[in-house]
Amino acid sequence: MYPEVIGEHVNTLLRRIDDGGLEGEAKERLRDTLYQLLDLKTALDESSIVAVTNRRGDITYVNDTFCRVSKYSREELLGQDHRIINSGHHSKAFFRELWATISRGGIWKGEVKNRAKDGTFYWVNTTIVPFLGEDGVPYQYLAVRSEITQLKEAEEELQLMMNKMMQVQEEERRRLSRELHDGLGQSLFSLLIRIDKLADETGREEFGDVRRQIEHLIQDVRGMSWALRPSVLDDLGLAPAIRSHVQIYGEHYGIEVRTRIGLKDRLPDDVETAVYRVVQEALTNVAKYADVTEADLEIVAKDGFASVVVEDRGVGFDASAIRRGVGLFGMEERAKAVGGSLRVSSTPGTGTRVELSVPIAAPEEDALDSGRGNSGKI
Repeated sequence: MYPEVIGEHVNTLLRRIDDGGLEGEAKERLRDTLYQLLDLKTALDESSIVAVTNRRGDITYVNDTFCRVSKYSREELLGQDHRIINSGHHSKAFFRELWATISRGGIWKGEVKNRAKDGTFYWVNTTIVPFLGEDGVPYQYLAVRSEITQLKEAEEELQLMMNKMMQVQEEERRRLSRELHDGLGQSLFSLLIRIDKLADETGREEFGDVRRQIEHLIQDVRGMSWALRPSVLDDLGLAPAIRSHVQIYGEHYGIEVRTRIGLKDRLPDDVETAVYRVVQEALTNVAKYADVTEADLEIVAKDGFASVVVEDRGVGFDASAIRRGVGLFGMEERAKAVGGSLRVSSTPGTGTRVELSVPIAAPEEDALDSGRGNSGKI
């Protein structure tokens, strides 16, 4: 029973109570219950955006708050489905998951971006509750929403700031890496040549010790340069950079990384950087915590997405109890910065799996043209 009908029924019942039938304490309890129901309806209408649709997804009720926020009149909304306010922001898969949940009688909760009549966008925190018939099949759906536009705008602004900070960080790393490699590295190499020349001219053996010290310094500089940002990532792309990193990683930690890279072309620069940093952090975590000698890495591009999986069969951890450290936070922010998603799953004794999905092409058209029954309905 949705708010408008609740109001009508409550008022009818109150009139019948006053006209006779019940007396004494029973009458008073029923009146109190009905007045509480009316108060609940009033509070819901004042605080929330409320809509009801039938099983086909046609809107059968909206409250005043829905009309105010969407800027549509009640007459314009009734009989329509929710594609009238579809923003085009969410994918078909998003609405398919929503519809599959409520169609089987489950309650769906999530954040949805909608478009008002004047073309402006607004965000709502949404709960959709199906009402089931005696056959267990939903016959209508109640959607209760609260507007969170200001919160989402603040989140988007914060995300932009984070993205800018990471861009500045990468630029600084690139600059320092080049200076170490091309500046200090080349100066040390020149010094090494001069030491060799002096050793040949004088025949003094102590130059050999100096030469070895300089060689160690050169290796250290190259290592620092690579850790800051490998030049191969900028020059040749993600696949060569990952293969080089895996080789150095294996030599350093003694962990064999079985690698499969299915990339035919280079990815956008920001995506390559994000993927490289996530792989770098995930493999570092394997070395620190997994207690393994082998791990698996897969990077493939398919259907407009780059998919990355780093997996080990080590000690694992309880994902529900673990605290989000700097490493995990950094990977999540890298994913968000390029419109991707990160998922970390682990179980004690079975290992850990890190999955990154990043769009590398224009997303498919959303539910505006997807047909009834799959999207935009609720």
